[in-house]
Amino acid sequence: MTAPQRTPLFDAHVASGAKMVDFAGWEMPIHYGSQLKEHEIVRSDAGMFDVSHMTVVDITGSDAKAWLQKLIANDVAKLGFEGKALYSGMLNEQGGVVDDLIVYLTAFGYRMVVNAGTTEKDLAWMDKQAAGFDVKLQVRRDLAMLAVQGPTAIDKVCSVKPALADAIRALKVFQGLPSGEWFFARTGYTGEDGLEIMIPATEAITFFNELKDAGVAPIGLGARDTLRLEAGMNLYGHDMDETVSPLEAGMGWTIAMTEGRDFIGRGALEAQKAAGVAMKQVGLVLEGRGVLREGQKVVVDGIGEGIITSGTFSPTLKHSIAIARVPAATGATAQVDLRGTLTDVRVVKMPFVRNGKKVFD
Repeated sequence: MTAPQRTPLFDAHVASGAKMVDFAGWEMPIHYGSQLKEHEIVRSDAGMFDVSHMTVVDITGSDAKAWLQKLIANDVAKLGFEGKALYSGMLNEQGGVVDDLIVYLTAFGYRMVVNAGTTEKDLAWMDKQAAGFDVKLQVRRDLAMLAVQGPTAIDKVCSVKPALADAIRALKVFQGLPSGEWFFARTGYTGEDGLEIMIPATEAITFFNELKDAGVAPIGLGARDTLRLEAGMNLYGHDMDETVSPLEAGMGWTIAMTEGRDFIGRGALEAQKAAGVAMKQVGLVLEGRGVLREGQKVVVDGIGEGIITSGTFSPTLKHSIAIARVPAATGATAQVDLRGTLTDVRVVKMPFVRNGKKVFD
């Protein structure tokens, strides 16, 4: 068995007291002492996550735009200016999700960020789809990525990068700012404001320590998962995969049925829509005792069954929440099989939490 890979920030994690675990073939921090405390820091102040295990791919060539318009379900023609970002699924011919990703328009072409655990599969798929196109893919393992998230995140990054403060503050959500080899994007995976910052790997530890000195706490993967679940954000391989359509995974908004654009999986999605999509994604709330977990069965009386795809105890709400895939006709209530006992849950529209506050009724 091969040893886990290490990000450029590995030594900084160890120096900060991280408990390291194997995640998607990478040695990553699960927490730095208290997952619960780290979750609360991001909701109330600012925390930083090492996301250097994710893969940055730069895309160039005269056919880059046309190739991306075939490759992904959203339409890169929406990217109207340098730095603009787009979230999308990359689908197979059956309409299943090969991966979910972000793509940015850049001065040189496009930059894509894909998940760590799917990198090899994604690159093989993209290489296969590149046949006949003038397109070149460059994997940027020379870059590190830090996500700084929370209500004070932007202020604290600006205190470390004062020369860029005005430009960073001017960014709107899903916009990026290139600065030499650095790239600041106003994106994130927590339901809080903040930035995802790509930097040369050689400068990563210095920047990490500067942020730490500015009061940004290191945060592990444990809190990252509870934060993203409160924000109602999908995790690849759990809430969707190659067998699940974006129409069944709450990703319908990422599909651009632009006239004349034949992206991979479009025909399958059109057939699903015409037949009626059988399942939908919802949020579940359990306000009594018990914890909702991935894999638990959801029963909708008189309609059918579904499954929890992600579940946890919400540190912000102080009760259990879950993302589930359920029959399309599901209404406001359902039951979950908790150790053999059917337990009532509420069905709500996600997110559960945004900017530190409960958002569902």
